[in-house]
Parts: sequence; structure tokens; C-alpha cells
Amino acid sequence: MNLFRSVRAVTTASGTGVIDWDAVAEAAKSSTDPGDLTLSAEEREGFASDVRDARTRLQTVAGVEFDLPDTVEVQNRHHWIDANVRTFRRVMAPVEEHGVSVLPGVTRVLNTGTMAVMLSFLANNVLGQYDPLLLAEADDADHGLYFVRPNIVKVADSLDVDYPRFRRWIAFHEVAHAAEFGAAPWLSTHLEQRMEQGIEALADGGVDRQAFRELDTAMTAVEGYAELLMDWAFDDDYSDLRAKLDARRSGGGPLAQLIRRALGLGLKRRQYERGAAFFTAVADRRGVQAASRVWDHPDNLPTDEELDTPEKWILRVDP
Repeated sequence: MNLFRSVRAVTTASGTGVIDWDAVAEAAKSSTDPGDLTLSAEEREGFASDVRDARTRLQTVAGVEFDLPDTVEVQNRHHWIDANVRTFRRVMAPVEEHGVSVLPGVTRVLNTGTMAVMLSFLANNVLGQYDPLLLAEADDADHGLYFVRPNIVKVADSLDVDYPRFRRWIAFHEVAHAAEFGAAPWLSTHLEQRMEQGIEALADGGVDRQAFRELDTAMTAVEGYAELLMDWAFDDDYSDLRAKLDARRSGGGPLAQLIRRALGLGLKRRQYERGAAFFTAVADRRGVQAASRVWDHPDNLPTDEELDTPEKWILRVDP
């Protein structure tokens, strides 16, 4: 790590946009240890077999057909930063198009520093990621599946859990997201439209609460359904892994907790819990394949009210 280089990259941010993305990447990587990516043949095959097994089990349990992403990568932290700089650059494009009229140089440095700190923090904590490549411009853009090997190894060690089992659990969770987007070809467009509406409103100085509310509801369904599939598809009970990981995430120093709140990671946990409770209730009454009907059409997504009253969703979608 080179903190001086990281600070220099931020303070010398340049260009015409509100964020210097090249400086973001340099600063985030300079302040982040890339981690070890030395894979034995056995470990490489372990990642591959975990992903294949997850696809087979999830197809069987959910009764949905889906393809694995064309891009499946075992990454170090710097690889993850590069991939997500590209993602955030796409998402923030509508805001950057508006630019700033007051102290643009100072604003650019502050925004660049904020993004670098955020990506550095996430790069040290993300275990796996399913990336649907929202807002990608290329017509042939496909989704991606990433595993940050140094973080998986580190967390498994800190939790004192079996590394192959922990790695497999992460694989099942991320492949569950691939199953959702594979079962619902319309889902990417649905999320993109709400995201674009919300970001464009912010760029114009307003807040489109309806767009963000619909985005939150859809993401709650995405996270909750993945949790349901995990309950049914994983090899064994994983409550010990979830409890240990939740305890670890609720710990950390004041700075880590502040960053987590700023990044909305508490909201993500709430989405997991609320969505999982909804889909568990539906599956208990009608089975997993009835719960999978949520992906048949955008109108089948639960409303905010239905997330807390699953019986209303059942009466509407699967009477």
C-alpha cells in the first residue's frame, strides 16, 4: 500500500467531470493491499465445482432455467476495484453530465476522494458479487460473477470456519442472484429504469421518491428470494455461518461503522431480512416454485405493503 500515492491521486484529480475516475482507481488501489491470488489446482477446481453445483441445485429447487455468467472470475482486491470503477462510472454518468458550476476543482477532488474511500473499504470487505452490468452500453454486455479470494480466505480464518465450506456458501449465494436474473429477463431493464429516474432527479436537484421506493422494493425481492433459495439448495444448515458473519459485520471500529452507515449497508441487511421473511412465508404456504412466480412478470413483484403481508401477494398472484 502507498497512502502518499493515494492522497496525491485524489488531490491532483483533473478532467472536466465531477469525478476523476482514473484517480479514483489509482487512489483506491494505492490504499488497498491487493491480497494473495495464488490458487492451487485443487482450489481453482473447488471454485469451479462450487459454481457448477450451485447452478444444478438451484435449477432443481427453484424450477427455473438460467445460464451462468460468461464472466466468472476469482479476483484480488485490485481486480474488484477496477471492475466496480467501471460500474460506478456508468451509474454516475447522468450526474456527471450536469457538471458543477461552483468551485468545480474543489468539488471534483472531494467527490474523487469520497469514491476512492468507499471503493477501498468495499474492496476489503466484499466476498462475492453478482454484477448484472446495469446501464452497460454494449449491446452484447453480459453479467459477471466475481469472488474476492483474499477476503474469503481472511474472513473464513477470522470466523474460524472451514474455508471450502465457507467458499461454497458464498458461491451458492451469488449464483442464486444469477438464477433470479436468468428467470426474469425483464429484471435488468426494470432496475435500470428506476435507477435512471432516481439519478436523473438527483442530478436536477430533486428526489424521485417513487423511483427509489420501487427500486428498494425490487432489491428487497432480489435479496429475499436469494436467501430463500439458499435455505433450500445449500448442502446443509448454514445458520452458524450467517450468525458469525453478521456478528463480524456489526463489530468493527467507529470509522468502519460510520462508513457502513454511509454506504447503506444496514439497509442491505434490512432488505435481506424483510425479503427472506416474505418469501419464506410464501414458500411455507405454496412451495418454492410458487414463490418463483415473482419473476414471471414485473407486475408480480410484491408491493411495499405486500412485503409485510405475504398473504395479500398470494391472493393477487397465486390465488
